[in-house]
Amino acid sequence: MPASDLIQRLFDLSGQVAVVIGGTGELCGAMAEGLAGAGAKVVLAGRSEAKGAARVAKIEAAGGEGCFVAVEAASRASLSGLREESLARYGRIDILVNGAGINSATPFFEIGDEEYERIFEINTAAVFKACQIFGEYFVREQVRASIINVGSMSGLQPLSRVFTYSMSKAAVHNLSRNLAREWAPLGIRVNTLVPGFFPAEQNRQVLNPARVENILRHTAAGRFGEPEELIGATLLLASAKAGSFLNGVEMVVDGGYSAMTI
Repeated sequence: MPASDLIQRLFDLSGQVAVVIGGTGELCGAMAEGLAGAGAKVVLAGRSEAKGAARVAKIEAAGGEGCFVAVEAASRASLSGLREESLARYGRIDILVNGAGINSATPFFEIGDEEYERIFEINTAAVFKACQIFGEYFVREQVRASIINVGSMSGLQPLSRVFTYSMSKAAVHNLSRNLAREWAPLGIRVNTLVPGFFPAEQNRQVLNPARVENILRHTAAGRFGEPEELIGATLLLASAKAGSFLNGVEMVVDGGYSAMTI
């Protein structure tokens, strides 16, 4: 079989619909472009209409199809509306990406209840609610779906200065494994995509020069990742053919960060 035919067979998402929560961000926006490039119709969900429109324009300019839907990721009513609007527009949903997230570099003793609760609300509760709302549709309609929850290196191993963020992401990793076990008999796969260090809106506040030096010294590749470098892993996890036996995994894309010791 020619290589092009094999790749088409394994990674073609034509006819499928992907909802990308957090799709207005830099990392999930690139992931959304990759899904669209593989043939999926993409619903970019986020808070910024301007960023959503700009990303949809890029998808359409490349020959893909997508739309923007405003959503409050932590609101059950808003997520339900997102599901129904996606179904009304495209008639089906096959792939869900949960990528909304916020961060903070507040010292431990200065973290107040409001900040703590807000980070868990966006990073953890929003993923939990989206998995419930979209998962109910997948189970009811017997969709052999793929759910990709965006985790973090800090959810796997302690990182300094991001206490609440690390806790919230560790919970996402645990939820993904639990749902993978629960829904595997139904053909629903739930995996965690774990980016290493990719400069993005939510982490720039903690990337001072000293921290950048430490990160790069601890990353085998010696550099930060580019958002487009998440596309390959995204397509592997999304594809029911290429990723058919991937369930409950933590797909780490970190340039060798987790391989380094001394």
